[in-house]
Amino acid sequence: MKRKRLLPILLAAMLLLAALPVGMAAASAAEAPRSGMTTSVLNETETTVTAPKYVFLFIGDGMTYPQFQATSAYLSINADKDTILSTSELLNFMTFPVAGSATTYDSTSFCPDSASTATSIASGYKTYSGVLNMNEAKNKTYTTIAETLKNDFGYRIGVISSVNLNHATPAAFYAHQASRNNYYEIGLELIDSNFDYFAGGALLKPTGDSSDTPQTDIYELAAAAGYTVIKTQAEAQALTADAGKAIVIAEDLADSNSMNYEIDRAADAWALKDYVQQGITMLDSDAGFFMMVEGGKIDWACHANDAGSTIHDTIALADAVQVAIDFAAEHPNETLIVVTGDHETGGLSIGYAGTNYNTYLKNINYQMISYAKFDSNYVANYVANQTPFADAMADVTSLFGLALPEQADSAASKTLVLTDYEVAELEKAYALTLAGGYGTDANGKSLQTQEEYVQYGTYTPFSVTVTHLLNNKSGINFASYSHTGLPAAVYATGVGSELFGGGYDNTEIYHKMASLFGIE
Repeated sequence: MKRKRLLPILLAAMLLLAALPVGMAAASAAEAPRSGMTTSVLNETETTVTAPKYVFLFIGDGMTYPQFQATSAYLSINADKDTILSTSELLNFMTFPVAGSATTYDSTSFCPDSASTATSIASGYKTYSGVLNMNEAKNKTYTTIAETLKNDFGYRIGVISSVNLNHATPAAFYAHQASRNNYYEIGLELIDSNFDYFAGGALLKPTGDSSDTPQTDIYELAAAAGYTVIKTQAEAQALTADAGKAIVIAEDLADSNSMNYEIDRAADAWALKDYVQQGITMLDSDAGFFMMVEGGKIDWACHANDAGSTIHDTIALADAVQVAIDFAAEHPNETLIVVTGDHETGGLSIGYAGTNYNTYLKNINYQMISYAKFDSNYVANYVANQTPFADAMADVTSLFGLALPEQADSAASKTLVLTDYEVAELEKAYALTLAGGYGTDANGKSLQTQEEYVQYGTYTPFSVTVTHLLNNKSGINFASYSHTGLPAAVYATGVGSELFGGGYDNTEIYHKMASLFGIE
């Protein structure tokens, strides 16, 4: 019955569209002017907007309301305002004039992955988790906003990430693969994209999957294709737009050859903001540019339930946004800035059962190192040397502020003194860590129990217990080691930003950007 009632409506709609003047039809991508006037629909009202000459798209991987709200609260409490409700420490993008909210589910789950959600943002389509710019059948590819702006509009394109440049989110703007794990093939597409500026973590598997028969190094292929490949900061600082296309790899790499967590970054090492600033130098021209910037380590920190690193990398993203804000101040009628996330990671919450309504976010100040660096630089040595628990706890106190009960008088804060229950949890996790983990059965399957997974995930038991305790004593908690189904916040300012307000699906982020250029 419903189908019968719909038919007359559909026929009427078709007749109405046929009767519209030709001039009201959207221009094709090839025909639309780069910065001409475009008709868009906003709140059911036709609005004429100018296409931006400069587009900045910032994606905090794993970042949505909990991550930046926790960061804002942390900054506010450290500002020693008269009230914790002060709004003066809001992150810069939180004050943008336009705010929206985007659903993030994909064709697999309400808890999607970065490949599918970045595909939705980059090309406007839903797909399965793990798939980059292909349909669910994996027999059709999608064209991204960056590719269209490059090939049909002559824009210069930049892709920047604090994780690997062939990781899921950056790859979603230039690659089309059935699996996000096809790192070598993604690297080949990076070269074929002909994009102008790549900067961030090192490429994963640059010689392919097999060490027995390695394929031609991606960096060599990139150089042969005309890219200047930079792997030191000194070379990066000397790079100018005259060099042409460039791939800049951070010199000081950390876990999985990504950039360091912000909390671990040396004072003289480039931050995410510096790569954005250099990107402007490399891309700025009469043609205009599109720059996608990913704060990828936010996601990695949340997977590891490391609230301190999460907060610092969220600040690093906001610092990078500030570079765009400063640029926009010089080009106020030509620039669009959009800040969003692909999904939420970790189920982060401000509030913990053990502290009731109280938060002690200043405790985060006592974390001096990321979970990952603590694990590789300290815990690995504990295991190798079978270090006594008391000696390991001396490092924990120095690096995270957590104090044993007998150290209460010298603790940095009384809220950092461990209870007997918490000490017992640390001792249990430490013993399991020194023993080498959970062991495996005859088939090589982990013997980790469900209880152990809930407590430790796939992380080193002692390290993750340390961060859990500091999180909880700060009034922060995580519900998962994976992604969750929370919506992503969308903030926008500048040319065309009015389109991004309200609630919608994440595929609409692409369509809203595309509509500014008349791209169908």
